[in-house]
Order: sequence, then structure tokens, then C-alpha cells
Amino acid sequence: MFKKLIVTAIATLPLLFGATVADAAGPAGFSRGIAKTPAVSFIRERSPTLAPFAHVKFCKSNPADCNAGRGEAIVNLTGAKRGQLQSVNAQVNRSMRARSDQNGAAGDIWQAGTQSGDCEDFALTKRRQLISMGWSPRSLRVAVATTSSGEGHAVLLVKTSKGDLVLDNRTSTIKNWRRTDLRWVKIQSGDNPRRWFSL
Repeated sequence: MFKKLIVTAIATLPLLFGATVADAAGPAGFSRGIAKTPAVSFIRERSPTLAPFAHVKFCKSNPADCNAGRGEAIVNLTGAKRGQLQSVNAQVNRSMRARSDQNGAAGDIWQAGTQSGDCEDFALTKRRQLISMGWSPRSLRVAVATTSSGEGHAVLLVKTSKGDLVLDNRTSTIKNWRRTDLRWVKIQSGDNPRRWFSL
């Protein structure tokens, strides 16, 4: 009886301390604890919402960037594809000078392929470059969010077999959408970049 109580207490220790384990067959059929691998996760669109007005103006001036999506909605993230993402993210972050246009007389202007710009210009430039490299436009979506300090921000989200990945001009590190400091607000549709959804 005493031995059974000790075994039960040892078995429940991980639960008391919040550990998450899964059973897997070990040698000779014994179970061993292994950490659960996180499931692939995608950001969930909610309801249709208004596109940012600056994006509407961008589409009017750059219709090819706003054509209905084609290709796969989810890109298989091979080593080569991951390398392309890292290369484009780092190259655009290095080559463009960060500059806010919020205080200009014309207001916020979204552009792609410029020498300088603010966050959405970085995101649009990365999107355009990846499409030119053969990436599916349906997998590349600009998202609007707020940072932990409450500042408005825009990034490129890439829908991959490893989940939605964030290309951000603030860092060369590509992160899963759940592992950023961002609070998500809205995202463009992969099927039609002119349509947006709340998050």
C-alpha cells in the first residue's frame, strides 16, 4: 500500500508543477516522458473589415501587387525556402532606411521597392521580392498590429507548413506569429489582397 502511494505521488509530480509530457513507447514497451512538440498554428481571421485607407491608395497605384491570389495558400517550408525568407528579410531590413511618413502633408503612404520607408513599406517590399522569386502570393499577407508599447505596426506574415511566420523590419529573426510582442489587429486576405479581416 505504501509503495503504491509513493508511485502515485511520483507520477503526479509533473502535473503539480505544470509540466506537459506525452507518453511514448520506450525500450521493451516502457513509457517515457517526452515534451510535447507544439502544434503548427495559424493566425485566425475573424470578420471582414475595412482595409487601411493607405493600402487602398497603394492598390490603386500598384494594381499588380493587389491582384487576386494564385498558387498555394500554404508554402512547404523546406530548408531552401527558409533560407530565402531569411535572406529577403535581412536584405530588405539592411538596405532600406527606416523613415516615418506619418507627419507628412500627404499622410501615410504605402510603397514597395523604395530606398526608405516605414514598417508597411518594408513589408510590401518583402512581399514583392518573394513573389518575384516564385513564392505564392496567397501565402504572403500584410498584417497590422500594435507593439507592446502601443505603437501601430505592420509586418509580412508568411503562411508555411511550420505555421504563420513573421518578417518584421525591427529584427532579422523570423518568428512564429505567437512568439512576437505584437497584438494583432487586421490582415489582408491571401485570396484577394484588397480584402482585409479583423484578428
